[in-house]
Amino acid sequence: MNSPVSRYNRPHYVWGEVCDGWRLADDAALSVIEEKVPPGGSERRHFHRQARQFFYILEGEACIEVEAFEHVLRRGQGLEVPPAARHLFLNRSAADVVFLVISSPSTKEDRVDV
Repeated sequence: MNSPVSRYNRPHYVWGEVCDGWRLADDAALSVIEEKVPPGGSERRHFHRQARQFFYILEGEACIEVEAFEHVLRRGQGLEVPPAARHLFLNRSAADVVFLVISSPSTKEDRVDV
């Protein structure tokens, strides 16, 4: 039987030295992660060979660069990133950004940094 999940009862990890992630759903077919990126936080440009991702902003404002085009997303907005698209997530605002990143299939062993 499934039980409700939240950042308080799921595995936590730190990435980029200052960013937080919580694995809400984690199997080979589907990954759902809640992440928090502080002001100035970002990741390295990369792509996924197979995974399609959807980023959905819960709090704050984020910039997602996809193939050198910048998209500014605010609370309640999302963006799909197809497989093989070079992308990176940035927080250029003065407040934390909290968002969901949903990937299908999982991004485990599917990421290529560029």
